[in-house]
Order: sequence, then C-alpha cells, then structure tokens
Amino acid sequence: MSSIQESIDVEVPVRTAYNQWTQFEEFPRFMEGVKSITQIDDTHQHWVAEIAGQTREWDAVITEQIPDERIAWKSTTGQPNAGVITFHRLDDNKCRLMLQIDHEPEGVTEHVGDWLGFVKRRAKGDLERFKELIESRGTETGAWRGEVKAPHQQ
Repeated sequence: MSSIQESIDVEVPVRTAYNQWTQFEEFPRFMEGVKSITQIDDTHQHWVAEIAGQTREWDAVITEQIPDERIAWKSTTGQPNAGVITFHRLDDNKCRLMLQIDHEPEGVTEHVGDWLGFVKRRAKGDLERFKELIESRGTETGAWRGEVKAPHQQ
C-alpha cells in the first residue's frame, strides 16, 4: 500500500471549503482523470476514472464525516484505496485542507508511476484546482452537513 499526504491553504472560510468537498459529483471539475462520480446515497458513491490509460470503476463508502472537520472514505470494490481529508480553520476567511490517500497500485505501469511520484503530483494538482475553483467562485455549489460516525464511535 502506498501513502500520499498533501495540504493546501484556501482563501475561503472552512465551512465553504468543507461544503464544496461534500459535492462529490463535482469532483471531475478539479480531479484529473476522474470521469464521473455517482452519489448513490448519503455515504456511497460509484467512481469512474482513467488511471494509467485504463478506465477503472469502483465503489466507495464514507466511513466518517464530521462537518467542517473531516471526511474519511474507503473503496468497497475495485482497486483498494482509502483516505481522509481534514479541514483546519486558519482565520475567518482562510483554511487548510490536509489530504491523505492510501492506495494499492496495480500492474507494472501503476507501480512505476507511483514510484516516480505521479500519484502524489496528481493529488497536489487536484488540491490546487480545488483551490482555484472555490476561490474563484467564493461560495459552494451545495452542501451535505450530515454526520457519519466512525465504526469505533457507534
């Protein structure tokens, strides 16, 4: 399993950044290679992406969600991956997003790409595009403020 950690400061209130991040079907607007995300229900999504030149599909579940603080997920089908994004208030109009992704590369091409840092650069680029999107807009396109308790908290 390979792990990536990236962070970025965004010039919007933490609530705005968090609310936009809950709009999973908007991810293709800033995530490179993501073709579509279908929101099945409050905690389940179906992803379609192009990875190393191949179309991949998988399902994911939100395993923990605390408004304005964190969203954690893991895949339930397809290539194993999991992650968490946390939101940190820096001041009234600025916040820091910290992203951690754990993924399992498949095949020689993905292993080499991971070793060369392609996945890390893609995650960094995705955060930069999210920053551009939310800062240029100044407001979120929607929000889901529900809470999902981690399995050990239920």
